[in-house]
Amino acid sequence: MEASLFEISSWISGTVCGDGAIVIKGARDLAHAGPGDISFLENANNLKQPENCQASALIVSKGVVSLLPHLAVPTIVVSDPLRAFTEVFRRIRGLETGRSPGICVTASIHSSAKLGAECEIHPFVVIGANVTLGDRVTVHPHVTIGKGCQIANDVVLHPGVVLYPGMVLGNRVILHANVVVGADGFGYRLEEGKHKKVEQLGVVVLEEDVEIGAGTTIDRATFEETRIGRGTKVDNLVQIGHNCTLGEHNMIVSQVGIGGSTRTGEYVVIAGQAGLADHISIGKKVVIGARAGVMRDLPDGIMVLGAPARPEQEFKRMLVYMERLPDLIRQVKKLNQKIGMTEE
Repeated sequence: MEASLFEISSWISGTVCGDGAIVIKGARDLAHAGPGDISFLENANNLKQPENCQASALIVSKGVVSLLPHLAVPTIVVSDPLRAFTEVFRRIRGLETGRSPGICVTASIHSSAKLGAECEIHPFVVIGANVTLGDRVTVHPHVTIGKGCQIANDVVLHPGVVLYPGMVLGNRVILHANVVVGADGFGYRLEEGKHKKVEQLGVVVLEEDVEIGAGTTIDRATFEETRIGRGTKVDNLVQIGHNCTLGEHNMIVSQVGIGGSTRTGEYVVIAGQAGLADHISIGKKVVIGARAGVMRDLPDGIMVLGAPARPEQEFKRMLVYMERLPDLIRQVKKLNQKIGMTEE
């Protein structure tokens, strides 16, 4: 759709500086924006040569205006340019933002299930016995919700999500496509030369504002609960083992593997492809680097790198030493030759 800059400013409660009558036909990021497009600028450093800006208008903050007072294009000044641009992008591109409450006739819902107000149930959803859904829950196609699950308000379950029986989801939880919550933990005992399964009878609890990326799996506890703390965000393709307790506001990047019964504190960051052994404890505000292998407990506030994981400075010193190894070997060979020692 097309809209004048004045009209766009009304969508986002912004203040127009410059020609508000210009017509905007598209919304693109700064690297791709051209004539007729609106873009946004959060940081003045991202536009080192304002005269080269190709966009017809920008959404900016007051701080950007003060640092770049001579922008060659009209602007809309707001407090949060990224959030404002997101709204403008949706409207101009015609992307759907609203919900459509209702229950599709192809959904299979057990008679004992209880659904709150304004739920949106899409085709081929299966909802088991004694399930409770809060208000404004959105369940996309081909989702399976097992017996006895308790789902709070404003939860979104994207296509293909599977909730095993008894799972608990707090307010505003988002599960992306093909997330599996509550599969059996990987528990076996060796008896008479065979791996015998240990029954997994616990649950998974996802506290409010948790978001889980596509393809991630979270195993149910053996007897009690696997718990993901409030506000924690988990990326795609992560494995969280049984009996784990992740603290509030953790950030878990893709392809991380967390062994069973591991605990993390608040505001922990675990970068991509890191692996955590089972039965360890990670302190508050710990940062675990990409591909790190964590084998033991970590105290609060530390950053670790490498496998096995070591404190950041220690690991960096090791890298420096490794880079010097070829020179050191050559020096040792020369010294050996001088004193008449053989390679052996």
